[in-house]
Amino acid sequence: MVEIILDGSKMTSRDAAHKYIKECMNLPEYYGENLDALWDLLSTWAVETTVYLLNEEKMHENMGEYGEQLKGVFREAAYENDNICFVVSADEDKILKGI
Repeated sequence: MVEIILDGSKMTSRDAAHKYIKECMNLPEYYGENLDALWDLLSTWAVETTVYLLNEEKMHENMGEYGEQLKGVFREAAYENDNICFVVSADEDKILKGI
């Protein structure tokens, strides 16, 4: 099982968010850095992975509606693909102690 922590405060724009996600999740070079490309990769993700999103409010502050859409892609992928678990959490300490 792989556990990935995404910090919403580091997602300051669409481009920054996709570059950050690409780095954190070790996505391939061909990743198109948009919501459709993210969905394509997450929906076929073959490794059991839990993705934690911290500082959700900062992500929304920085990106507005796009932050909600991004979160929606992760939620939908978790619903469709049993290898993905997506957790939005405000308790960073609890997550960091558990990993």
